[in-house]
Amino acid sequence: MATFNLRRFSKPEMLRRIDRKHLIAFLEPHAAYFSARGVELPPVQQEDGLDYNALSHLLLTPDSTTPDDLAEALFYVNEVSTPEGFDSIQDEIAGTDIDVEIGENAAPADLAIQVWMADREIIEKVHAEQFFMNVRSFEYFKTKKNPLPDFLLPSQETLAALESDLDEWFSKKRRGKYSKVFVYPKEGHTWFLVRHGKPYAREAVIEAGESTSQYFRPEKFDVLAYNPVIGEIRMNAETKGEKELYRKKFGFHLFGDEEFFNERSRFDLEPLRQIGEDALLCDDVDGIEHVRLKEVQVFWGGAHKDVEIRRSEDLFASLRDREKSLPAGGKIVKASFQIKFDGSKTPRSVTLSSGNRAQFKRDGDAEVIERWLGLRGFIVGAGGTSDE
Repeated sequence: MATFNLRRFSKPEMLRRIDRKHLIAFLEPHAAYFSARGVELPPVQQEDGLDYNALSHLLLTPDSTTPDDLAEALFYVNEVSTPEGFDSIQDEIAGTDIDVEIGENAAPADLAIQVWMADREIIEKVHAEQFFMNVRSFEYFKTKKNPLPDFLLPSQETLAALESDLDEWFSKKRRGKYSKVFVYPKEGHTWFLVRHGKPYAREAVIEAGESTSQYFRPEKFDVLAYNPVIGEIRMNAETKGEKELYRKKFGFHLFGDEEFFNERSRFDLEPLRQIGEDALLCDDVDGIEHVRLKEVQVFWGGAHKDVEIRRSEDLFASLRDREKSLPAGGKIVKASFQIKFDGSKTPRSVTLSSGNRAQFKRDGDAEVIERWLGLRGFIVGAGGTSDE
């Protein structure tokens, strides 16, 4: 799990903003733990008797006796008790009995606590979805199947079978066996978030004035997105083994074939040399104001594997002013762009490698960027200039 940092429980006045009866009901299953540490939880129906100062201090000083399920509940509620989390939770419960039962005056932490007690998986899903915006690097894989088979959202049975296969691999690789796959259909793609454990970690801590160790299994989120129009899946994962696992198992459980995604997608940077500044045109892509080339890397090879780097605030403008051009020889292996999006105050960077890797400043930009890349010929097989 991520660091135990409870911003919402940092001050007594923050706790007072949570409906008292819901807060006590949330904590009551661990009344014995609170009592042992000097905090007595009053009955839910009692109007006073809750020491907010003592409770806040206790929650901010967990120790080896803190129940794991209490720490987990506090972590998730804290993480989603934000304006964005508040709206996401409401979207998830809209039209359900849970929505009807919760009053209209619920504050963010109030809402999170009540929904956690009713169905913790909703809170876990909302928390997981927050990771989409943090992903910055993807590798792309595609299928050679033609025509493309129809894609259907996986059933709960399919997801359970997928999780079982993932668990087997993670367990063998000493990462634990409790993976969870979340599915999010959005913007023409289907997104998959895989939550799983990492290898055990050790951290030195001080308890009762003595140095000791705590062992725990960190939590990891991997992100995949399937594009049903071109039969391509992109993924963000930490290791080569995890990427190969996802390539095979998602192919098998979504399409019945472990080798469905059997080809690496590829970016081609030659349009920068072949059509020059026109490769940055973006008038035909909604959502982008302008694109500038910031850097190119040219691989010359040879005995010393030479790489030439050209970098500028606006590389094409600089070349124009000096009546120069990009090198005629060598292979362009990497390019960095600065893209100004509609409604954004500052441009954001995008880096492409001539293989199958792309790095975005924010993954929410991916669909717009991929549309532009395809139209300008940077994606092989989607109007690219070469298919070697």
